[in-house]
Amino acid sequence: MIEAEVFCDALESRGFDFFTGVPCSYLQGAFAVLERRGAYVPAPNEGVAMAMAAGAQLAGRRAALLVQNSGLGNLLDPLTSLLMSYDIPLLVVMSLRGWPHAGDDEPHHEVMGRGTAALLDAVGVAHEVLGPSVDSLAAALDRAEREHRHDRCFALLVPKAALASCPVPGTGTDAVMRRADAVAAICAHLGDALVYSTTGMISRELFGLDDRPGNFYVQGSMGHAIGLGLGTAVARPDRRVVVVDGDGSALMHLGGLALVGDRKPPNLTHLVLDNGAYDSTGGQRTRAHPVAWDRLALSVGYRTAAVCRTVEQVHACLERVAGAPGPHLVAVRIAAGAGGTPPRVTSVLDNRGIQERFRFAACAATGLGVDR
Repeated sequence: MIEAEVFCDALESRGFDFFTGVPCSYLQGAFAVLERRGAYVPAPNEGVAMAMAAGAQLAGRRAALLVQNSGLGNLLDPLTSLLMSYDIPLLVVMSLRGWPHAGDDEPHHEVMGRGTAALLDAVGVAHEVLGPSVDSLAAALDRAEREHRHDRCFALLVPKAALASCPVPGTGTDAVMRRADAVAAICAHLGDALVYSTTGMISRELFGLDDRPGNFYVQGSMGHAIGLGLGTAVARPDRRVVVVDGDGSALMHLGGLALVGDRKPPNLTHLVLDNGAYDSTGGQRTRAHPVAWDRLALSVGYRTAAVCRTVEQVHACLERVAGAPGPHLVAVRIAAGAGGTPPRVTSVLDNRGIQERFRFAACAATGLGVDR
């Protein structure tokens, strides 16, 4: 296993001095070291991160991108139509989730785990799997140098346990509400709503506190819970739909909020639990300053918006919007890393089972068909 400090030192010794990306627990140590050194700029999604790294390269810096392989889909457009089209070289440090065996990771990593190398091969990006030694790192960076001299991108694929972890700098949030208390307050107001909860700790918290057939746990597809909720709300105006989001997920695809504001489904409530951090990948910060979610939501067309800082405010706000036409956005400030680690959804349910019982809950009571 390579120590995080050693890994970052090796990159900096090769001239890399601009780092950006989207966190992954496999790369947690590298993110922590780069944060402490003030060398890392967090990005809302992988495509933006790649474009930012390309901009740094064009300005004379040497950039490296740190991402999870689940975000490779977000990278393909800027990778192929920007970097490769304009011959902009870049080192991409990419975690290798769901590999070499899908059963060693969460189910939503299975497809990308087996497809990462094939996708990179298909678009012509050289890549190498990092071994757990400094010699392996040196050899991989030598190869990256050769690709760089020909203005080509190179992907360093990092499997589980190749890099050591280390403490992550605090996010500096002043919130005191625990995630579990916020989710428990939300559960008291769900009733028979169809619920989409975002990837990571929020879905795990909801599962542990109030598992029900009408809950769809979006364990992958980060940033897309609001798209799922909007689709269901428009398709089923007779059903109340609730999306339980996180700040990192909501920021990843802010266009989803703008579309909600444009379509204005009256049956949709969007909750954003904001702790300023990616709790599921080690607590890396999402940004340096809090988002004014209420002003943002109103500016794109939500009918109501509010920010809550206490459990009592959550209850009062959800009671106020109950039965009133939406869409509503309720942001809830919570503390980063608050409470213990909730159970994994996949400890009890598989993804197929989650999908089937949700479809039945959404369709069976109204007589709508549940056949494909």
